[in-house]
Amino acid sequence: MARRVTRPDHPPSPSGEAAHFRALENLYRSAPINGLFRSELVIPEEGRSVIHFDVDETQFHAAGAVHGTVYFKMLDDAAFYAANSLVSDRFLLTTSFNLLFTRPIGPGRIRAEGRWISGKRRVYVAEASLIDSEGEEVGRGTGTFMRSQFPLSSLPGYAN
Repeated sequence: MARRVTRPDHPPSPSGEAAHFRALENLYRSAPINGLFRSELVIPEEGRSVIHFDVDETQFHAAGAVHGTVYFKMLDDAAFYAANSLVSDRFLLTTSFNLLFTRPIGPGRIRAEGRWISGKRRVYVAEASLIDSEGEEVGRGTGTFMRSQFPLSSLPGYAN
């Protein structure tokens, strides 16, 4: 006799670690600054983040390449979210960030990859790389991040 199984109309909501990652992705999307950038954050696993974003001439400096503020924004965000993926109760704050520009960026699709390096109590260290559409690294950065007074659950956009 065959068993009949009815599938739910909606997939089950993520829980635990996966719910935290999806909530951080929602938090990223909800930040007003991200209305200025065509970008999408994905946290595939603890200690890692990936941001895909598009750049065009509106983000260029006078010499015809992407302005350094875009490098910083995407590298800082990728490193930040890699670190905050390890912290489920508090919003982290960037306390320092070192940036290396390795190549100019032209228009196109860019990927920022963040990786947690060390720290699991108060201060976290994470790095990030910018990869252009040809697979070349165009920038790199390392940041330190510390726990803030802000509970993640109190922030608009962080929805579990």
